[in-house]
Amino acid sequence: MKIQYLTDRPADCSTVALVMFVTSYDRLIEKSLKELDRACGGTITALMESGEFTGLASETAVITNPDGYRAERVILAGLGDKKSVTADSYRRAAGTLSRHKSLTCCRTATFHLGSIEDKQIFQAVIEGYLLGSYRLLEYKTQESDLAQHNLSELTFAIDNKRLSNRLEEAVERGRIVAEGQINVRRLSAIPANDLSPTKFAREAVKLAEKHDAMTCRVLDQKAIKSEKMGALLAVAQGSEQPPRFVILDYKGGRAGQKPVVLVGKGVTFDSGGLSLKTAALMVEMKGDMTGAAVVLSAMQAAAQLKLPLNLVGLMPLTENMVSGNATRPSDIITTRNGLTVEIINTDAEGRLILADALDYADKFEPQAVIDIATLTGAALYILGYSGAPILGNHAGLLERIKVASEATAERVWELPIWDDFRNSLKSDIADIVNSAGKTAGTSTAAAFLENFVGDWPWAHIDIAYVDVEPKGRPYTPKGTTGIGLRLLVELLSNWKKL
Repeated sequence: MKIQYLTDRPADCSTVALVMFVTSYDRLIEKSLKELDRACGGTITALMESGEFTGLASETAVITNPDGYRAERVILAGLGDKKSVTADSYRRAAGTLSRHKSLTCCRTATFHLGSIEDKQIFQAVIEGYLLGSYRLLEYKTQESDLAQHNLSELTFAIDNKRLSNRLEEAVERGRIVAEGQINVRRLSAIPANDLSPTKFAREAVKLAEKHDAMTCRVLDQKAIKSEKMGALLAVAQGSEQPPRFVILDYKGGRAGQKPVVLVGKGVTFDSGGLSLKTAALMVEMKGDMTGAAVVLSAMQAAAQLKLPLNLVGLMPLTENMVSGNATRPSDIITTRNGLTVEIINTDAEGRLILADALDYADKFEPQAVIDIATLTGAALYILGYSGAPILGNHAGLLERIKVASEATAERVWELPIWDDFRNSLKSDIADIVNSAGKTAGTSTAAAFLENFVGDWPWAHIDIAYVDVEPKGRPYTPKGTTGIGLRLLVELLSNWKKL
């Protein structure tokens, strides 16, 4: 899609559809609304009096051929109460419009942002539009399903020419971030027969080839054995697909700067192993690699944005399948750091592959490590589909994640790791067990990971159940969400030494 910028009054914007964002009202006060009301013979007043449109969130109204306007139609997008409007209000409004036929049938459109100066709002509008309009069409064959939006040219307009550079920079940043999140959605939605560990690793290699500041190394099964990653190998041994371990290295900071390491769980299909999932739960398990997809796309966005820091992305990739070779409940395995683990539940596999990856992170002498994973079913009963639990060993790092959460509307909530949870992982015959059962499942999983964390700040983000949207929201259609990408990019964009 072609994106353009201009400084102009709403009436002077030459476009098929002119979009104006409106806060809620019970009488016309805004100058731009008064002008439009006069131009359309009092239509806005009539809409207000009938209650059809008063600027409430998610409301839209279409006015065709207003007198004196160069646009063929004006679309009003409601934001809600002016006192509570945030950047996400604009993101939601743009997401709602992205599927509205009054906009999608047009070849050109202009989003007029008036006198707004907040660059986060500029960014949010393009994010909302791109995220709301995304559909995975790769597997569709019917022509009716393949119908695309007609919109091919989008213009952003403001009143103040002084802000034009800020507008362009923010919209371009929003485009990069939204496309990164869309890439997470795409990868998470691809079925496992088309996205094996080997094929996922190729995605990382292709990414590195596009950026001079990035390199990629992929460990095959032999190299994984050489690294003594016994936990990753134990999960992989039930599958005919060999595991892979991806190391992406981005050098955006000064030489010698310690990197921030991102670790993403990459189970490309999770049957549960011999602790088999039910059919209803298993059908979504092609997305159990979403954490790795978030890390991959965060590295991509960092390179495109030229973030001034060094980053390492670690992605352990495997399937968790059922076969005569599969790991059994009661087996004892040895992890990369030498700890022995008694397998209580083969469906608690994500923490196993993360264990070896977290230990491997020590190689880079990191200034901080953040892992992200669709880790525990218990997360559903803590925050539902509304937010992600976070846990860790460094209050400052967790606080920064919360700040990034506020800025992006990707909600998180901190949980504790108490000694009770650590003690519940003790094994009678090995060092630890891989599962302490359902009680406090999200916290005990983090307590397990803690055993493999070195002497550095660490945070764990559990995106289980927020990785899929069951019904559909303004800029998050039903299906994979790509959550975590905007959160990490915001965090890394404002990174300072802990």
